[in-house]
Amino acid sequence: MTALELATAVGKQMFASDTASRETMGMQLIECKPGYARMSMEIKALHLNGHKICHGGFIFTLADSTFAFACNSHNTVAVAAGCSIEFLRPGRLGDVLTCEGIEQTLSGRHGIYDMKVTNQEGEVIAMFRGKSAQIKGTVLPS
Repeated sequence: MTALELATAVGKQMFASDTASRETMGMQLIECKPGYARMSMEIKALHLNGHKICHGGFIFTLADSTFAFACNSHNTVAVAAGCSIEFLRPGRLGDVLTCEGIEQTLSGRHGIYDMKVTNQEGEVIAMFRGKSAQIKGTVLPS
């Protein structure tokens, strides 16, 4: 199995088990390849806060989920060791947010990943950086 085939299979397996992203949040996994993931989510009324814009926690969750798929794409179980987010624009009802996550470095057990959340107009909504830590195990049997 090539690295791309493995990452795709890992993404499919994780997404099938990810009730929070799939059912609670309504996310879609668009692509998973080595060190990379892309997910999307439409902002619905249940995602709005008291200002009638997307609650930052939902934007964070989209970025965090994308981070999880990117850092597990090598089929070594990885978890978040830390992360931060910068909110740049509001997400509005009906917007389709897309998050693209890219591995910046993977050294030993730790990786650094950048997530960019954009709307359907290509406007940057948020930037997220995560540090992963690999732990024992694999997503798919090795």
